[in-house]
Amino acid sequence: MHTPTAQRTAVSPSAVRETLECRPEAAARARHLTGAFLEALRPAPDQGAADAVMLVVSELVTNAVRHSGGRFCSLRVSAGPDAITVAVGDASRVPPHRRTPDVRGEDGGFGWAMISGMAMATTVSEEPGGKTVTAVIARRGRVPGRVAAPAPR
Repeated sequence: MHTPTAQRTAVSPSAVRETLECRPEAAARARHLTGAFLEALRPAPDQGAADAVMLVVSELVTNAVRHSGGRFCSLRVSAGPDAITVAVGDASRVPPHRRTPDVRGEDGGFGWAMISGMAMATTVSEEPGGKTVTAVIARRGRVPGRVAAPAPR
């Protein structure tokens, strides 16, 4: 029963889950799904957190497409009160690792360091038939374009 004094509670989606074909357009589909999920969250994450989530999704799905050798990858994005969790599964058992970035732009090497820098935590779990890479991003992220002050010595 709805009364004028009844409070309305915003209902947020609990998670987005999707199986994606490992094709170049998978990252765009993942960004679209994630963007719609983030827009529906109440309370909304701040802009820095939303930007970080979108970059992490794009990077992890792109890496699954480029490096897993599988036909499909999976995307799961969920939200808790303090963090948003992104998990991408693929058919490779090879975990991501830091590489020396190719500043010529031909061979990448920037992604894992970027993800690790934006996430509060990252994990790689071996799964039957591959792995899942998970990144946890704070709902209240950094302001884009602002560099954190170095820690005192």
